[in-house]
Amino acid sequence: MQPKTLLIGCGYIGLPLALRLKEAGHDVSAWVHSAESAKALAPHQFHRVIAGSVAEPRLWDSVTENFDLVIHCASSGGGSEADYEQVFLKGTLMMNTRQPRSRRLFVSSTSVYRQNEGEIVTEKSEAEPDTATGRVLRVAEKVALGADATVLRSAGIYGPKRGVLFERFRRGEAIIEGDGLRFINQIHQRDLVEAMIHLIGAGAPGEIYNATDDTPVTYRDYYAWCSKFLSQPMPPHGPLNTERKRGLTNKRVSNAKLRATGWAPMYPSFREGLTADHGKRVKAPVL
Repeated sequence: MQPKTLLIGCGYIGLPLALRLKEAGHDVSAWVHSAESAKALAPHQFHRVIAGSVAEPRLWDSVTENFDLVIHCASSGGGSEADYEQVFLKGTLMMNTRQPRSRRLFVSSTSVYRQNEGEIVTEKSEAEPDTATGRVLRVAEKVALGADATVLRSAGIYGPKRGVLFERFRRGEAIIEGDGLRFINQIHQRDLVEAMIHLIGAGAPGEIYNATDDTPVTYRDYYAWCSKFLSQPMPPHGPLNTERKRGLTNKRVSNAKLRATGWAPMYPSFREGLTADHGKRVKAPVL
């Protein structure tokens, strides 16, 4: 029998995941926020596409199927605290109550770790974010874990047509804040999709896994590599921006627990990922 799968969120991560699952024989339904997004999914011929807020009980009333698998990988929309409450907290509560028998996977973020001394962070490390959106996300995690969902904490996502730091550098808008020695934790889109597929089978209910590549990198080293890769000068130095939505942190997130289940990233660092994405035929410089 085809597993019945519901994806809450079918965008930059959810769509390639949905296509992989469909290819593997899943009967895929997708939940997106807008009618425009639903229209864009029409060519893929999913079993069903639901458009609207995942926190809306009326829409959940229309979901009469019992899904074998529900994956919550939606984005926050506008990114405000209220958006986080609607998408992540209320959406997770609805997922739990309306699909209690399903296997569930909730995609969170490594932004719930607020460590700031460059320390190595594992799933056992304290996760008490000091931003409003981070606190909402942490509560949503606890709701998911309390109902035996698997939680995947994703590092910063980059990939084809997406890469804030790289594009900022390419446009000449990058700034090395402070001494540039704070760490960046990233994962390529393809590696995150593969991690999710892997955890559908290998992940334990009620457990947390960090999804990140093998190589945390400082901002200074990241831009030094980009400088050689694109033959552009290094960015200027500037003051620290302390007003980040996800907080000002400095940590090295470990993927050891996820790796121990048999997953490994295709791109162990941003260097291999950016080289693949941007079509360079030459060997990327190694710092």
